[in-house]
Amino acid sequence: MKLLNFHTYGGIRLGVVEEDRVFDLSSAARQEPTFTSVVSLVRGGVEALRKAREIVGFGRANHALWRALEGLEHAPLVSRESRLFAVGLNYADHAAENNLPPPDLPIIFGKLASGITPHGQGIPLPPGTDQVDYEAEFAFMVGCRARRVEEAAAAICIAGYTIMNDVTARDFQIKDGQWFRGKNCDGFAPLGPWLVTADEIPQPDNLEITLTLNGHIRQHSNTKDQFFKPAALIAFLSQTLTLEPGDIISTGTPSGIGFHAKPQVFLRSGDIVEIAIEQIGVLRNSVFRPGE
Repeated sequence: MKLLNFHTYGGIRLGVVEEDRVFDLSSAARQEPTFTSVVSLVRGGVEALRKAREIVGFGRANHALWRALEGLEHAPLVSRESRLFAVGLNYADHAAENNLPPPDLPIIFGKLASGITPHGQGIPLPPGTDQVDYEAEFAFMVGCRARRVEEAAAAICIAGYTIMNDVTARDFQIKDGQWFRGKNCDGFAPLGPWLVTADEIPQPDNLEITLTLNGHIRQHSNTKDQFFKPAALIAFLSQTLTLEPGDIISTGTPSGIGFHAKPQVFLRSGDIVEIAIEQIGVLRNSVFRPGE
């Protein structure tokens, strides 16, 4: 299933995407708590997903429960209370463009869930920086509590897959000597357009990933080129930090970031950024400067 949260006049609801339509799962389930958001459904486990499929099947002929995907206002996939973990230098080509050796262990840093920008909404350019960069990333949602999980068993802890743009202010990153401020300006975590449940992507380690800026390809790679795959990342993090259902882990970006382009390319007001990942879809966001 493709799961998303969307806005209606009655608040945020949980939807299931099928081709160019969205099924209003929250309404069909009469606002039962398990079916009010993507994370609440994931926290319900395998039985909740089974019931969700059953509800869609029963409601398929009810036209009142369906709406067009086009024009839908997407809501964040996770709430502000969720945790976002990101990975640095996880592609061989990206390590090479930074003139750095392959890391011995995953390089983990945090993104604030308050910075999530849903699909279709704008990425704000903050004051004080003119080096805002894009980073196409393959991301996944944790589906169960994971504590000291071995890599061989970690795959069952993945609820599904999505796309993140790890937007970064490079000048902040360089001036500060660490990554937090440059990675966590308001709106610097575009995420979506939906979550594709893990059963629909049996081979996540071989997916094409492409970022275009105003229609021009800037990044193109494949998840097979990652040093640390999703199961390895769960195993690594869970040794010292208990992962919870609804946590997001974004698995790093390939080469082609704007900072290393010649000449350098940074995001400007009016730009359109699109990240396409095979079997997931396209995360599309515009760029704007508040006040303009």
